[in-house]
Amino acid sequence: MNKSGKSFRKFLLLWSGQLISAIGSGLTSFGLGIYVYQQTGMASAMALVTLLAFMPSLLLSAFAGVLADRYDRRLLMVLGDGLSAIGLVFILICMLRGEAQLWQICVGVTISSVFASLLEPAYKATVTDLLTEEQYTKASGLVQVAGSAKFLISPVIAGFLLTVSDIKLLLVIDICTFFVTVTTTLAVRSGLASKTIAQAKSFIHEFRDGWSAVSENRGVLVLVIMTSVLTFFLGVIETLSIPMLLTFTDSSVVGTLETIVASGMLVSSVIIGFLPIKKGYVKILSISLFCVGIFMAAFGFRENIILICISGFLFFAMMPFANVSLDFLVRTNIDNSVQGRAWALIGIISQLGFVAAYALSGVLADYVFTPLFVEGGVLADSVGKVIGTGNGRGTGFLIIIAGMLLCVTSVILYNLKSVKKLEYRGDLCISE
Repeated sequence: MNKSGKSFRKFLLLWSGQLISAIGSGLTSFGLGIYVYQQTGMASAMALVTLLAFMPSLLLSAFAGVLADRYDRRLLMVLGDGLSAIGLVFILICMLRGEAQLWQICVGVTISSVFASLLEPAYKATVTDLLTEEQYTKASGLVQVAGSAKFLISPVIAGFLLTVSDIKLLLVIDICTFFVTVTTTLAVRSGLASKTIAQAKSFIHEFRDGWSAVSENRGVLVLVIMTSVLTFFLGVIETLSIPMLLTFTDSSVVGTLETIVASGMLVSSVIIGFLPIKKGYVKILSISLFCVGIFMAAFGFRENIILICISGFLFFAMMPFANVSLDFLVRTNIDNSVQGRAWALIGIISQLGFVAAYALSGVLADYVFTPLFVEGGVLADSVGKVIGTGNGRGTGFLIIIAGMLLCVTSVILYNLKSVKKLEYRGDLCISE
């Protein structure tokens, strides 16, 4: 490691641990989604579990961001990874005693989410600790590979395991992955100085510092708010894709299908890792999001496996370009000393869209859109003749609408002058 503490090798070690963690989390996420939908037959029940697995971690991330700037970031990652297993153990115990009820699953995922909140701000800030600015986009591509593992690797493994065993095996595997990720994080921690900051300020002041880092740069604030709108549309397809697919196929096919479409993210992430983006971040962000919206609409268009595979693959292929561009525009416009707090607040604001999507999309699909496309439904003889009719077609139509609105939002984003200015600042940071 050099004197500045920067080390791409240390980053790769940390990244490998997060890759394994993502695979384990993906097994549980996929398995619980299938389990809840098969038990209830309701997209809204599955969305509720998704919401409770996500929201506590989001709401606590601002507090976790202060901790990430005040205490040892690697130690916080270890605690977040290790303690989040408690919720999974609770669900496993409930299942070993018989069928787990919906409320028990909700309690378990909530517990896991609370402790997992410690992880994300500390991880993102640690990436900044370990890398130079020239390495950000290359590393971001690899981070996307790890993030895509829960879509790329986990579903096909989970789909196969569910044909020979049940959800309990998936939970056991996920729990075991925590030991690996904790070990890799501790190995990275041993090579870095402890990032402990004197507690001269209260947590309220720490939050204010993080908020100031975001709000004082109008471009960053506008970009983060726009991202919240984007995440709402993305949350719709994330919540409804499995319920839509399960109306005409089984869990094994769904697992294989999710792996195929997620390979688009792998391909793009690897390309970005070897050929990092160096300019035109705002343009790339807007174009990639526009394409994401088009392919999202195509995904919900028909109950056709081939069409779903192709559109899903292209949907995921565009995501890394958007994520890398967003990451660069924000990271290069915020001082490293407040990045833990800033990333936590950015996460809360930008991902409120996911919270809204998880809360609303399942209810809308079950009680509003699905009745429109069943036999005798209001749209069955009009729109239904184009996209088909049946239990899954209302869900598909909701995904189509979200995709079209995402296209509109991407056009608006491209024309925001305050966002375009972020790119000039990023170029200045690199030249400095």
